[in-house]
Amino acid sequence: MKRWMLSILICVILGTNLTYVQAEDHLQLYAKAAVLLDADSGRILFSKNGQEIMPMASTTKIMTCILALEYAKYDDVIEFTENAVSQPKVHLGAGQGERFLLRDLLYSLMLESHNDTAVAIAEGISGSVHDFTELMNAKATSIGCRRTHFVTPNGLDASDLGGVHATTASDLARIMKYCIYDSDKREEFLQITREGTYTFSNVDGTHSYSCNNHNAFLQMMDGALSGKTGFTADAGYCYVGALESDGRTFIVALLACGWPNHKGYKWSDTQELMKYGIENYHYETIKPKKLKAVAVKNAIPEKLDGKWSASLKLKYAKDLSGIRVLKKQDEKIEETVSLESDFTAPFTAGERVGSIQYRIGGNVIAKTDIVSENGVQKWNFQWTFMYIGTKFMRMLN
Repeated sequence: MKRWMLSILICVILGTNLTYVQAEDHLQLYAKAAVLLDADSGRILFSKNGQEIMPMASTTKIMTCILALEYAKYDDVIEFTENAVSQPKVHLGAGQGERFLLRDLLYSLMLESHNDTAVAIAEGISGSVHDFTELMNAKATSIGCRRTHFVTPNGLDASDLGGVHATTASDLARIMKYCIYDSDKREEFLQITREGTYTFSNVDGTHSYSCNNHNAFLQMMDGALSGKTGFTADAGYCYVGALESDGRTFIVALLACGWPNHKGYKWSDTQELMKYGIENYHYETIKPKKLKAVAVKNAIPEKLDGKWSASLKLKYAKDLSGIRVLKKQDEKIEETVSLESDFTAPFTAGERVGSIQYRIGGNVIAKTDIVSENGVQKWNFQWTFMYIGTKFMRMLN
């Protein structure tokens, strides 16, 4: 039975209102917002309501984790405050004043998604949740996430003067790209989020704790790299995950992907989008056009092939020949070359004279300046006088 028919049948039998959305390219997704992103270029390959601002629940914790890795050290000691221990389930359950190594708490944060651990880490690094969320918002802005606002480090539904704790599927995918691809701490992030189980004790050795990874996607598809689940009453089920296949790295972000009892929808949508990326997107290598020399006006000429002329050789400021672009077979790579309209001497070697740009669907995928390879001097009377004098002396000889 086809998937959409089965969904309707379930709705009729259970009397429920099932949100099941038909998206572009014939993809059928449960999520209200979904994005498939190429981690290499940052290009969005598929989007459904990808710019719609929505709560993101515990997927928030990927930002908490990467900032902890960047701003603190594994052996830093984190103490649970009254505020931390008061956080609702899911929580580690540590007592007030109990101390842990940051290294251990990061597994509690990412494998079990403990809300009290997120607050303890935030307070341990910045002194307060408010100050830590300022770091979160600053980082989001710096990586191009303009529609994201963090209020908490754990993703619980909340708001402040800046707005509701929320993001977009596009921004969430970009945050994951930063975590696994761009950050100097990407390897540590991947190691933590891929761990199956982890056991640790507090600093005093009086209590021990065990964590299990709830990211089931790691066992669902070959090449699964990382991911984080999330759920709150406002956000519904959310997920952000990454997969590598044949040198390609895809990121999927899902928001509002069902509510209880539809916990499995996020896994279905994630696999659907990942398979779509694997089957449809492949690398093509850019082949920049060869640049021809251009004639220069009012320049001191040189004798080339028996003729006197002044020309400027051109080259690319950056070699684009090895750049690969992830694209569909029917997508066209548009090449745009812009050069100065008036080439008049003088020119120095390395001077910018234009640019080349490659686009797919309006998205810039590669670009560089076009510069002069040689210098060209401006014509003057002194050169003319010397040239005539040289010719005259040759005639006399």
